Amino acid sequence: MKLSSELKAFAGRIGYDFTRPELLHRAVTHSSMSSPTRDDNQRLEFLGDRVLGLVMAEALFTADASATEGQMAPRFNALVRKETCADVAREFDLGAVLKLGRSEMLSGGRRKEALLGDAMEAVISAVYLDGGFAAAQALVLRLWGKRISQVDADARDAKTALQEWAQARKLSPPSYVEVARTGPDHAPVFTIEARLENGEVAPATANSKRQAEQAAAKLLLARLENEQ
Repeated sequence: MKLSSELKAFAGRIGYDFTRPELLHRAVTHSSMSSPTRDDNQRLEFLGDRVLGLVMAEALFTADASATEGQMAPRFNALVRKETCADVAREFDLGAVLKLGRSEMLSGGRRKEALLGDAMEAVISAVYLDGGFAAAQALVLRLWGKRISQVDADARDAKTALQEWAQARKLSPPSYVEVARTGPDHAPVFTIEARLENGEVAPATANSKRQAEQAAAKLLLARLENEQ
């Protein structure tokens, strides 16, 4: 099996030359395009998630010899979560080479965060199976790049941090309210307000509810910390 020109270009963007091209074909094939003769990327995604986890755990362990488990855990979570995988996928235009069924394509599958994140993990798995752990490790470290060295010392997600802020002040947990939804059904844009029972509110807009909630929590937390 040979790589199409699009897949060759993608392999060039990520800096890896496959000796078994069928692995990359499978890694970019969504379940909506699977058939008895065409495997999808779900099994590869499962393995790739574990390979990514090991690479990141070792990278963090090596990078900061003084870090405690409690410090490394949130950094690890920030680097391996689906949103980060999707960000890396977008950076290397993985969405452009995904093989999708018609319904998934029409619903904006090439831009969906979960789909991109899963496919990125599948690509990592494909490299691991093609070239071994060292090749997969080199790929991850290269693609994640400065994200690793610049990960926050305290990389708790914003919603968790805001909830802890509220709990420390005997307030109820924050609530997240959808106040607007715009755009077509296949590419909606959400506006979410993060609200505290003391009346503090912050809105944010993003392409997914989760992203908007995180952004709203981050904005509200930053404001609260500046007021202290």
